[in-house]
Amino acid sequence: MRMKSALAAAAIVALAAACGSGGGGGDEAAKPGEPVKLNFLSLAWQKESLAANKQLVEEWNKANPGIQVTYVQGSWDNVNDQLVTQFAGGSAPDVIHNDSPALAGFAADGYLLDLSDKLPADLKADIPQPAWDTVTFDDGKGKQGVYGVPFLQESQVIIANKKLLDAAGVRVPAPGQPWTWDEFSEAAKKMTKDGTFGVAWPMKSPVNKTLNLALNFGGTFFQTAEGKTTVKVGPEEKEVLQRIHDQLHKDKSADPAALGQGTADPLPAFYKGKFAMLPAGVYLRQQVAEQAPDGFEWVTLPPLKGTTTQQGAVSQTLSIAQDSKHPDEAMKFISFFLNGPNQAKLAKGDWLLPTSVKAAADPSITTKEDGWDVATASAKDLVVAPFLKVNGFDEWKSKVATPVLQEYYANKITIDEAAKRLVEDGNQVLERYQR
Repeated sequence: MRMKSALAAAAIVALAAACGSGGGGGDEAAKPGEPVKLNFLSLAWQKESLAANKQLVEEWNKANPGIQVTYVQGSWDNVNDQLVTQFAGGSAPDVIHNDSPALAGFAADGYLLDLSDKLPADLKADIPQPAWDTVTFDDGKGKQGVYGVPFLQESQVIIANKKLLDAAGVRVPAPGQPWTWDEFSEAAKKMTKDGTFGVAWPMKSPVNKTLNLALNFGGTFFQTAEGKTTVKVGPEEKEVLQRIHDQLHKDKSADPAALGQGTADPLPAFYKGKFAMLPAGVYLRQQVAEQAPDGFEWVTLPPLKGTTTQQGAVSQTLSIAQDSKHPDEAMKFISFFLNGPNQAKLAKGDWLLPTSVKAAADPSITTKEDGWDVATASAKDLVVAPFLKVNGFDEWKSKVATPVLQEYYANKITIDEAAKRLVEDGNQVLERYQR
């Protein structure tokens, strides 16, 4: 999920002001005749998403005078550090917006409420099990629990220059009829001519994209046996690594200028026709829709197919603080906030994919405009990212995988050397978390 700057300093002040009195929003039991008060920490940051979040809180408060929710603005930049302080001080918000990778540690430390017995049947049934898998963690004592309600996810699609696609005469894939990786490679080669490249792979932050796409070939990068997790880089994991590398250095169909860039950095070159296709998260469609010059035609192509079309996913989530004095009321608010129609509004505002089956059928996010039909259809291929359950993944990612993959994609090391370092250096990192 995207971690954007959203007035970080203001967020700290807001959190401290709203939550500093202790016990979330309900540090004291509501007195007779007074409403229950809940604090809701939201990390929404885009204009449309902020509006949707605040509108839903307002709707709730008008319809539920006995349970009043205070909207608290947070920031992806510092939310976990801030929550550590709030949890330790017993002053965390009642309802907490975060993403699923952050939940594991908080759950193991006893800071989040296990929602297993509190989930309403209709909410549980409306969200498929693969999404629930992204929020199911060990409580640190060997018991599995559900520590959040998953509601927004991200898939990797391909944003393409329609004019260059048409000129190349390639088959344009559609939901249910995706390109294979081989077809994608051939299309990229066909569109590489006259100073234009077929594709751009911005790999400044290569790990999550590589690991999520690796599931196209069954690549998990981690394996667990007898309670011990180790790094695995075999034939399945090497497939996507090798294919991206080939486009860059064998086929010469990938623009080398994009390699060291962040996801959105190549967009100006994309608009100028410097390359035809940009693999990216579904959210990037918003920037293209808003920034593309007049007359620029673009389309969203569905996720690629290897031996499967599966991709790894994490979820944005809503959780309840363990110390909340009003967990039942907090669950009622979450159930309202994340019902089908409301998830559709939230997905539209964030340009992401709802987990709700009902939301995924909403006409507002199944329209062909801006590729919503392709984006929303891609949600069916999302499964829990294997790395989500790996204790020590963040350190492996930053200290081992990021530099190794950057060197490999830059053609500075071989795939075998990359695999060796990912495994050997990676296992040294993971070992420290399993003692």
